[in-house]
Amino acid sequence: MADSSSNLKSDAIMEQMKQHLATDAGKQVTNKIGLVYQFHIAPKKLGFDEVVYTVDLKKGEVTKGSYEGGKPDASFSFKDEDFVKVALGKMNPQIAFMRGAMKIKGSLSAAQKFTPDIFPKPSKL
Repeated sequence: MADSSSNLKSDAIMEQMKQHLATDAGKQVTNKIGLVYQFHIAPKKLGFDEVVYTVDLKKGEVTKGSYEGGKPDASFSFKDEDFVKVALGKMNPQIAFMRGAMKIKGSLSAAQKFTPDIFPKPSKL
């Protein structure tokens, strides 16, 4: 596990997601999906120096570290740059999976509910 002072682009997206889930739009996402996702984000190569995030769409929380309430519904492994592309809607999650840019563990039906819609839209500043 990498140290907490990681400089992943994904860190900023997860921080935005944390704030997004506190809004009304975020609460709608939580109510609609109601699943727990765990993300393993690697700076360069899958499986190495991964930073783990838990996105709990039951409670509407984003935390750094492994899920503590049992097993997540689905776990995803990404390289940092690929996670950013999926989160910003620049890469379709299915395409990422087929290309090997994303690995999935757990429930495939839960994983299929993972779409760019769960992420906050990037602000147009």
